[in-house]
Amino acid sequence: MSKLKLYHKGLYNTVCLIISVAAAIILWCMISSMPDIKSVIVSPPKVLRALASNLKSGYLLIQIRDSLIRVIGGFMLGFLFSIPVAFLLGWYEGFRVIVEPWIQFLRTIPPIALIPIVIATFGIGTSAKIMIIFFAVFLTMVVTIYQGVKNVDPTLIKAAKVFDANDAQIFIHVVVPAAVPYILTGVRLGLASALTTLVAAELTGAASGLGTMIQQAGMYFKMDVVLLGIIIIGIIGFLFDKLVLFLEKRLTSWQEVK
Repeated sequence: MSKLKLYHKGLYNTVCLIISVAAAIILWCMISSMPDIKSVIVSPPKVLRALASNLKSGYLLIQIRDSLIRVIGGFMLGFLFSIPVAFLLGWYEGFRVIVEPWIQFLRTIPPIALIPIVIATFGIGTSAKIMIIFFAVFLTMVVTIYQGVKNVDPTLIKAAKVFDANDAQIFIHVVVPAAVPYILTGVRLGLASALTTLVAAELTGAASGLGTMIQQAGMYFKMDVVLLGIIIIGIIGFLFDKLVLFLEKRLTSWQEVK
């Protein structure tokens, strides 16, 4: 694709994003003006005032920092553990027969159900929040990556064997590259799981964090702060997703056919 086409595509996407955001703000203003709803869905100017006030005091930056530490910590643990487990599940049938039923069983358990056990084991510190997020991320990523390893094109493996490649060479040079798109998809889903689990994780007696900020604001019916926290979590998730998509384009450019 030429640089001119890339430029026009980027410009088109930017314009579409601006239109989408503008339409969402207009819809938000319309909903917040309804008499029965405006006390709950407050207007954008009120949320902006809450943003300015909490930024000026430094309160908001502390909440974002503490939540990011928990999200990134839980995600990194989930990523590091899911990679070897997923590859073992996909490559060794004996390991898969033993472990896969437990993975499927644990997937049905919501992370919030683990809060009493996590508190009893790790207390109410940062480690407890990280462990809850880790649980959600690990299960999401291990299933996604496992499917990638399991669904490697058999033709590629047969072709490698024709050239006398051993199992280790097939695994490193065929299976791992073929699974990279699934790993990146798992990363996207894992980050989404980490953020959606954040509020539940911060139910474990957290004194700070975006989830805690939302809960405390909800108790005092400060809906401007509640919406502010929700929007910030969404923005963080959006930026994380765009970062992974950028990496995906760089790492899987060999797949492009146009």
